[in-house]
Amino acid sequence: MFHPRRTLRALLLPLAAGLALAALPAGTAHAASTLANAGFETDGTGAAVPRGWSEYGDTGASYVEAGGHGGSYRLSHYSASAYKVETYQYLSGLANGNYKLTAWVRSGGGQNSAYLALKNCGGTEQRTDLPVSAGGWIHLVVPVSVTNSQCTISVYSDANAGNWINVDDLTFTSGTTGLSVKGSDISSLAKSEAYGGVYKTGSGTTGDALAILKSAGMNYARLKVWVNPADGYNNKARVLAMAKRVKAQGMKLLVDFHYSDTWADPGTQTKPAAWAGHTYSQLKTDVYNHTYDVLNALKSQGTTADMVQIGNEINGGMLWSEGSTDNFAQLAGLLNSGYDAAKAVSSSTVVALHLAKGGDLTGTRWWFDTALADGVKFDAIGLSYYGYWHGSLHDFQTTLDDAASRYAKPVFVAETAYPFRLDSDDALVNQIDTTGELVSGYPATTTGQSNWLRDVMNIVEAVPDGRGLGVFYWEATWTAVTGNGWDPADASSGNGWENQALFGFDDKALPAMSVFSHR
Repeated sequence: MFHPRRTLRALLLPLAAGLALAALPAGTAHAASTLANAGFETDGTGAAVPRGWSEYGDTGASYVEAGGHGGSYRLSHYSASAYKVETYQYLSGLANGNYKLTAWVRSGGGQNSAYLALKNCGGTEQRTDLPVSAGGWIHLVVPVSVTNSQCTISVYSDANAGNWINVDDLTFTSGTTGLSVKGSDISSLAKSEAYGGVYKTGSGTTGDALAILKSAGMNYARLKVWVNPADGYNNKARVLAMAKRVKAQGMKLLVDFHYSDTWADPGTQTKPAAWAGHTYSQLKTDVYNHTYDVLNALKSQGTTADMVQIGNEINGGMLWSEGSTDNFAQLAGLLNSGYDAAKAVSSSTVVALHLAKGGDLTGTRWWFDTALADGVKFDAIGLSYYGYWHGSLHDFQTTLDDAASRYAKPVFVAETAYPFRLDSDDALVNQIDTTGELVSGYPATTTGQSNWLRDVMNIVEAVPDGRGLGVFYWEATWTAVTGNGWDPADASSGNGWENQALFGFDDKALPAMSVFSHR
């Protein structure tokens, strides 16, 4: 387990363990314009106050010890008793402008709050919460606009007995960060509404689900398109209708081509029935024509797609068997047919390729290395990342950052979600319905769901060189509505996802939706 050693110093806390840290003492006269001792290497293990830093609150819970990220030592917050402590450093003489703080962190979780902050910089305090990551280090970023030539770098914990964090290798440099994509897949919405689905604000007022999501900060909608689905939903006509509503809300639009009549994912990539007997050459034409037809119709009605996916979770390829990764050269031809069609409609539309298993570094490298060797064209990389299936947050960040740097492309989370409860609102057992399936540190509660989305967004924001575009939450509106089940060919099929929607069993907007207002 990665937790601070229980040093004697950490156990000798002031009696006022519940002290509220309402304000820091006045800035010191020796404040500098550069961050001092940012790797905590100056003093070595046991330093009560790291050189260049100050402490406030239950100071016995803040100390330096061995086990750093890049060097030998790290800052740790820990105590066997409840504590509140802040480790901070004043900077002054700064040129006004945009800055960003970066740091490597770990946390065992369980705190009331634990975060990095930039404060007293002339504007609103900026914070980034520490995710639960007891094993691998996580890289975080906090941006701020300095308007008064000074800023305070803060590491803060309001913790329960036994909670711990590690922080190391901070930097404070000019620059800024943020997410341009704060979106959700809403492919289920039209059918839900048709079968009586109702959506409400957090206070209980019935309204348009898209308007509720937009008011919470969502700025991008993702819509899947099937070729000829059995239920008549998620086809070209339905996508065109929903696209008008999306654009009317001032949102951007991602169109997710499955090239199937039903679900396409790593385990299933079934050709549309109308294409079933076609040769590989015909399939390339099919992909081009279908892609062009849908996107050109969107453009003609004034709702041009801002981004498209050529295939959905295509780890094993698409349009099996001709487009399997067993014959990657043929898959490359199909993907390039889709790319060419999208660019023929709109050269500004971003064309993304989408894989599942967002924590699989080896698999992601193999896929995109092979794709590039076979001449596949693309503008961006999307990964599905479900923490209960796809590895730790550390694994996810490692894979995401590697994809961004290795291929010099922007990256985004095409799908993520998390349960706010485990029971069902219909007869079908949920896909995640036991505590043993959950990610450690993230309970199946509204708070757990909110923290999950927040922490995934923070990791995407920290992708180096500004290549992290953002996040799409998967199926925010797929609540339990009779007739709107998972199988388009079976009206009686249930929904195994309603406990991961962003609307509760009472149809009210859940707190996690507010995370869309992320900077």
